[in-house]
Amino acid sequence: MKSYKLLREAIINEGILINKKTFRRGDLVKVAGTRDTNVYFIISGSVKVYFINNDEERILYFGYDESIITALDSFISNSNSKIEIKAIKKTEVYCLAKEDFEIFLNSNMAYLKLWNQVLGDIILYQFQREQELLLNSPEERFSRALERNPDIFQKIPNKHIASYLRMAPETLSRLKKS
Repeated sequence: MKSYKLLREAIINEGILINKKTFRRGDLVKVAGTRDTNVYFIISGSVKVYFINNDEERILYFGYDESIITALDSFISNSNSKIEIKAIKKTEVYCLAKEDFEIFLNSNMAYLKLWNQVLGDIILYQFQREQELLLNSPEERFSRALERNPDIFQKIPNKHIASYLRMAPETLSRLKKS
């Protein structure tokens, strides 16, 4: 995700990140059923982006140190979203309103190109993740997560990673030991 890092760097260099917020562990950054078009730049901490289906949490992805998160469906459509974003541990973020983000993007064609590359990367990542969940065994999903992002196991508790990989916590524990 080279494009993401370049975009993040450009935003930081523009000096437009001024609205800093802190969330305690368990605080909701975004509540299900609401519209939230903000973009969050995580300084420290970690969050999970998920929705509830039949009383079961379905984690879509995580955000942690130096990542950018948003309720992408709400951001794009300007409508309510079933997605929730919750702090896994104390998390500090810069919050950027969609309007300010769009002004930034439209101020320079290179920024707009980077954003389009980021969106393309997100689409490709989600497609690959969906394939992995549908076609791969728990062992293969674990190996792929470890290969793609070994830091996740230091930053995110196992119970959340197990949910993200669609496996029981005991299965994840067994795979980590082998």
